[in-house]
Amino acid sequence: MYDSVLNLEDVGDRIATRRKNLGLTQEALAEMSEVTTQFISYAESGKRAMRPENLLKVANALEVSVDYLLTGQIIDRDKLFLSRKIDKLSPEQTRIIESIIDECINLYS
Repeated sequence: MYDSVLNLEDVGDRIATRRKNLGLTQEALAEMSEVTTQFISYAESGKRAMRPENLLKVANALEVSVDYLLTGQIIDRDKLFLSRKIDKLSPEQTRIIESIIDECINLYS
């Protein structure tokens, strides 16, 4: 389970990390989320809580669940986003991804 206390800085770190991993600027994420760049900046710095509808917009733009942004926990919705990406790969590419996952499991077990 997770700590029931919401830490806005942790939420902001998860938003910033995911945005950077996707190669997005704050401006691009703001546009995709239909919010302002200043809003993204405040969210990433943990200075301001987000209204649920804006949190959902940001999560959808980042292709993660709201649960992940709030708690860092991976839920079925996050796995669904990943599954949709895998569906776009060739069978050979899918097998490569599978072997990478197996290696990660072996390394971190």
